[in-house]
Amino acid sequence: MSTATVTTIRAIDIRAIDPSSPAPRTPARRPAASLAAAPAPRTRLRITPRGRAVLSVLVALPFIVAILLAVLNGGVAAADQGGSTVTVTVSAGQTLWSLAEAIAPEANPADVVADIVAVNALDGGAVQAGQTLVLPAAYVD
Repeated sequence: MSTATVTTIRAIDIRAIDPSSPAPRTPARRPAASLAAAPAPRTRLRITPRGRAVLSVLVALPFIVAILLAVLNGGVAAADQGGSTVTVTVSAGQTLWSLAEAIAPEANPADVVADIVAVNALDGGAVQAGQTLVLPAAYVD
């Protein structure tokens, strides 16, 4: 096992050894008033590449949302282009199947029901009495 010796080094004043040597220089300090009066340097704003990407997305986002809404709502306008629409009010006990057989007896009722559901944006095949449905243009005389 080895032992280590720690030696403390003290700073000594050279003037005590050699009185002819000049006094040690200390850095000059400015008064606090001159620091407060100096204007802050103006810097230009620098945007990083990631910042540019975020800014581009934020600028483009309203346009993207507007385009998506126009595309999604365009289907409603396309379904309405047939001129006059024919509507039917569902009576008590009537189903989509019976309605399909009544409006297009020569067509497959399953296809007619699918078209009625698509045109009216129904969630399922159930309808309620008093509900108004738009008939597909292909089955209107």
